[in-house]
Amino acid sequence: MALQAAGRQSLVDTVVETLRSQLTSGEWKVGARIPTEHALAEQLEVGRNTVREAVRVLVHAGMLRSRQGEGTFVVSTADPGEIMRGVQRAGIRDVLELRIALEAEAARLAALRHEPADLERMRAALDAQAELADAEGQPDASSLELYADHDIAFHKAVVEAAHNAALTATYGWFSSSVREALVSALGDQEMPKIVHGDHRAVLDAIATGDPEGAERATRALLEKPKRAVEALLAAR
Repeated sequence: MALQAAGRQSLVDTVVETLRSQLTSGEWKVGARIPTEHALAEQLEVGRNTVREAVRVLVHAGMLRSRQGEGTFVVSTADPGEIMRGVQRAGIRDVLELRIALEAEAARLAALRHEPADLERMRAALDAQAELADAEGQPDASSLELYADHDIAFHKAVVEAAHNAALTATYGWFSSSVREALVSALGDQEMPKIVHGDHRAVLDAIATGDPEGAERATRALLEKPKRAVEALLAAR
């Protein structure tokens, strides 16, 4: 089956998509060894270097793993990239619900495991955000992006203070969707404004080692925009 590069898409990209399709369709099961570079090159009628580069992309994506002297094996038939794209296509309510699930647990763990440097990062983010606020505690239109960046920096610092590598990694790629939703909400007059006292309540609970209080404060902070979104959706 000869492959032809379509438009601007490179031949490597075409091979990546072909192999990804074979993985997600279950043609190769988790734990199975995929055909050799030579066999795949003959099957797809492309060069071995093209196959090697395509396999490297899928190894980096977490779908394949190469073992020296043994071959390349299937790690996952689910494409993490497609999962991430699904999150990015999700609505603001979906993003907020996922944030509550992740951040409430992160805050609880942060109260138990935080280190002084974690608290310093949280305070620095809140202080920097406060400097952009007007007398009513809100940013002007020209500083919305930077204001959002400081807000995300605070929440990432809370997650990192949980000292859970899996949670940090998950929130790391999710944070781009969080930021997009936040910038949209900041520019929407029907959405509640950010209240610095709500963020300080999360920080104070973490700093005093109060896991239940930290979880409760985080849920309270995020429930406000969630209720507003639900009200807007119900009114449509």
